[in-house]
Amino acid sequence: MHKQDLTPEAFLQNRSHRTILDVRSPSEYIYGHIPGAISFPLFDDAERAEVGTLYKQHSPEAALLRGLELAGAKMRGYVEDALRLAPQKKVGIYCWRGGQRSGSMCWLLSQAGFDVVRLSGGYKEYRHWILDQFEKKECKLIILGGKTGSGKTQILQCLKNLGEQIMDLEARAHHKGSAFGNLGEQAQPSYEQFSNDLFEDFAGLDSSRPVWLESESKAIGTVQIPTPLWLRICHAPMIELEVNLEQRIQNLVSLYSVYPQEQLAASFQKIAKRLGGVRLKEALEAVHSKNYAEAVSIALTYYDKSYRVSLDAMNRGQLHILKCSHFDPIEIARRLLLMKSKISNDPS
Repeated sequence: MHKQDLTPEAFLQNRSHRTILDVRSPSEYIYGHIPGAISFPLFDDAERAEVGTLYKQHSPEAALLRGLELAGAKMRGYVEDALRLAPQKKVGIYCWRGGQRSGSMCWLLSQAGFDVVRLSGGYKEYRHWILDQFEKKECKLIILGGKTGSGKTQILQCLKNLGEQIMDLEARAHHKGSAFGNLGEQAQPSYEQFSNDLFEDFAGLDSSRPVWLESESKAIGTVQIPTPLWLRICHAPMIELEVNLEQRIQNLVSLYSVYPQEQLAASFQKIAKRLGGVRLKEALEAVHSKNYAEAVSIALTYYDKSYRVSLDAMNRGQLHILKCSHFDPIEIARRLLLMKSKISNDPS
């Protein structure tokens, strides 16, 4: 069957009934790939480096001949592996630019009777397209703010349970967004993979309904919110939760006291310069004596200042306050729903 090139949008729409094969090298795939795609390298990392060196130092013809030599010996294996991965014989294929690697695999599998489509422009074009969508897709964002320990993540999940649309940035980042944010989390993805995964959530949003997000810094651990989405977050209305200090300390003790003392101590070391030597020593002593409330209180001397600086730096059109005299996440979520209808939101 003939090869068909598709735009990124059409290619993604085809995922529901095709097996998607990423024919780039394993290291390229690990760094960032289309969610759901299977690594199906035409060349391994060493072979890719060899062909690339020939292209740069000798000629495109030399690179092509060596590429054919390397791939030719594995053609049967490619077909057998493709049949195992896609017994329905419907595949979508992409490489970096939509060039020779994907073209060669499309030709081979087409000859073997597969129904093949290819991503026009490759993974590079896909990346440009999703970043553009973060800027252009209509969506009505509402940001849930509040100082550290206000229970924003818990309340966000309550909103989801009440039928609201949410985007959980911390879940996608595998990080809670502070020096303590990696505790209990999987390894963080690369920036590229984080934004690819985040786009899966973003693309599925109903543009006619509001979307709730937790207030975050642009950087969440080692990854960053894609700039086009970050700019929209900065201009979206925020509802700031005002939760008293004692309750915030209690929330954080419940969340973090389950982790080993050495991990908590290592997290405090990450903010040593911001706390100062005396306060750091007091915090470490509190951790080792299991006086977690005191340790949290010391950490909040830094994080409360940091939150205010971060909030002041963001150019928000609207800021609404929700005072929470007692902490009941479900009740707070319901109060937020009552506030939602009063908030105007210009998605531009």
